[in-house]
Amino acid sequence: MIDVLVVDDDFHVAEINAHYVSRVPGFRVAGRVHDAAAAFATVQCGGIDLLLLDHYLPDESGLSLTRRLRREGPDVDVIMVTADNRPASVQEALRAGVLQYIVKPFTFDGLRGKLEAYAQLHGTLGDTALDQDRIDRVMGTLRASATSGPMPKGYTERTARLIRQIVSRAGGPVSANEVSTQAGVSRSTAQRYLKYLEEQGRLHLTLKYGDSGRPEHHYSAS
Repeated sequence: MIDVLVVDDDFHVAEINAHYVSRVPGFRVAGRVHDAAAAFATVQCGGIDLLLLDHYLPDESGLSLTRRLRREGPDVDVIMVTADNRPASVQEALRAGVLQYIVKPFTFDGLRGKLEAYAQLHGTLGDTALDQDRIDRVMGTLRASATSGPMPKGYTERTARLIRQIVSRAGGPVSANEVSTQAGVSRSTAQRYLKYLEEQGRLHLTLKYGDSGRPEHHYSAS
């Protein structure tokens, strides 16, 4: 499980954000705090993987807290949530090491996409050395979640999410036939979604050559 500390000075917003986080598989709300001092103290105690961090806090800005944690605190990742959409603020957040920058107000689907991308990143970065292909996929994971827009006509987020989950759970490359059987959809539908997700950078495509000489498309989690 990925333990998340929700930090927002608005008690109601903190509850909503915590509820959103708790709905995403693999994530657990470790606590809710409402100022930078409490956030810093909680992180110092350990056990926090990710901060869902408001920028405007009563005692210190979220960016200032992020920098202080980089200097003094244990390793923790940060997703910033804020109403501040100024380019200079976004650039400052990137330089401070913020992984994602979400502008308020946001929907559950918007946050879920960011958290799922973070989970992929979190799961990929282990102790084993990465080759260039895997490094490129790691670097592209969060960018893909940031740039993905509304689903094209004829596609649904629910089906896309189901197919991504099937591929992720497979533990290795799978074909459209295998995905269609598990998802309960036609092979052509599975193929359309797999191709779409691969183009979005959310799945990785490999070609497997058989006796016929024609390659079979296989997909794995990015």
